[in-house]
Amino acid sequence: MRATTLLVLLDTLLQAALAGMFVTGNLDLLAWHAANAEVLIALTFIQAVAALLVWRLGRGPAWPTAAGALLVVLVAAQQGLGEARILAGHMPLGMAVFGCATALTCWAFAYRPAVAAPGVAE
Repeated sequence: MRATTLLVLLDTLLQAALAGMFVTGNLDLLAWHAANAEVLIALTFIQAVAALLVWRLGRGPAWPTAAGALLVVLVAAQQGLGEARILAGHMPLGMAVFGCATALTCWAFAYRPAVAAPGVAE
């Protein structure tokens, strides 16, 4: 979970950097930005699966699974808005994606699973 959240966060930052360089005049980076959106959606899906495994197999909290699923939906919507060139929605939604990715990453690195006491049946 830590690896997937960190990869999603770093790729989200890469997306922002590519967008920033594109709007400052490097038009070739729009193609890179669009291609990286495909990578980001795949990474968010993998992260959602990892969150599901932490919840179901690792007996962790359920909310990261919901947040991971929400992040998949947000990134898919983000990609659709970007392809439609609806920047009034695309840019603010990018901030929401970054916030959600940051929250999940912080949780993943702070989370410590409860350990059952020796001899206590679960």
